[in-house]
Amino acid sequence: MKQQRQKRLIVNADDFGRHPLIDRAVAECVERGCLRSATLMPGGKAFGDAVETALAHPALGVGIHFTLVNGYPVLPPEEIPSLVTEDGVFYDDYIHFVKRFLAGRVVMEEVRRELAAQAAKMAKTGLSLTHVDSHQHMHVLPGIFTAVLDAAEAIHIDAVRIPRTPLFAGTSGSLGQLVGRAGLAALALLAGQEARRRGFRTSDHFAGIVAGEAVSESHLRHIIETLKPGVTEVMMHPGTDTAILKKACRWEHDFEAERDAILSEDIAALLAEKQVEVINFRELE
Repeated sequence: MKQQRQKRLIVNADDFGRHPLIDRAVAECVERGCLRSATLMPGGKAFGDAVETALAHPALGVGIHFTLVNGYPVLPPEEIPSLVTEDGVFYDDYIHFVKRFLAGRVVMEEVRRELAAQAAKMAKTGLSLTHVDSHQHMHVLPGIFTAVLDAAEAIHIDAVRIPRTPLFAGTSGSLGQLVGRAGLAALALLAGQEARRRGFRTSDHFAGIVAGEAVSESHLRHIIETLKPGVTEVMMHPGTDTAILKKACRWEHDFEAERDAILSEDIAALLAEKQVEVINFRELE
């Protein structure tokens, strides 16, 4: 009889390095909660603070949160004109970026050079990098995904997020959100096939709210109670002060709810009860 695979969980904090209050939450969640993984934004305003936080917390596996929207480039803006606004920052709206991409107004050579620069900046931190993903899942776009894997391979990273998002995640189920989730799922399927062809490691399953809702304690409990055998990655965005972070990030998101879910003693007890092993991408088979 074939032995059933163990249930393993990766809780990943996205947007590490975006703001000091996010970095502070990551530190708390490693020290007192079930967080063992985070992805760092190479162009984040709190990049240096995040690197110091990561170096002080060796239990934390750190990956690259490649950024092409809603953030800051690593290269000088004049070198990547198709990727930035007149203010020299990435376009804030991923829908606007996708429209430009589909219309052929995004120069792929600029994408490749920016991704390579982001990877090179991360490689210089001294951190043992575990995996790659991207801000707002832009890495799964066809062509861009290939460039992301190339940038990862160049600095010897062989693990990548495949955001196979559940179609009916969260409490909001508008037609637009359902269409968006269906589109992301289709892109993730293609990305997963390419990742496997090239020998990249991925989690078996993916969870987390992709339409802006927080992964509350009750939702995290549901994820753990319904875990499938293998490795499940849960995407989260913890922070220590929602009011400040909403203004700073221009995002209506409950950062504190996700931090509190990760720090919950009830969640810790449930993980122990269900014998779920909490890992990061370094331990991914």
